Amino acid sequence: MPTTNTSGRRKTAVARIYLSEGAGAITVNGKDYKEYFPTLPLQYIVMQSTEVSGSAGKFDVKVNVAGGGVKGQAEAVRLAIAKAIVELDPEKKPALRAKGLMTRDDRMVERKKPGRKKARKKFQFSKR
Repeated sequence: MPTTNTSGRRKTAVARIYLSEGAGAITVNGKDYKEYFPTLPLQYIVMQSTEVSGSAGKFDVKVNVAGGGVKGQAEAVRLAIAKAIVELDPEKKPALRAKGLMTRDDRMVERKKPGRKKARKKFQFSKR
């Protein structure tokens, strides 16, 4: 089986993955995914695509991820893995789509507007 590469994005995080047959090792930026994502919820997010598709332990995944925070990076990795699994086996797409793993979450932080403290917050106004 040749190596499949896809990318996933969430907020400003971008994950590029290389999926190949193996024992289920996931390497993120040269580290094991449990070391890179130390909390259990983040580890669950990363593994969610393989568990839903029933492919846990069948593929080795090498990930390069940059930008954003750890939560956005974990969700970008999840999307990239789901896209790679569907590329190899299109029959798994309905199960992944049912869990919402095939859709890119396009919500981004709204930009700060000039003359305001934040994107929407205005300065306090009091009339005396």
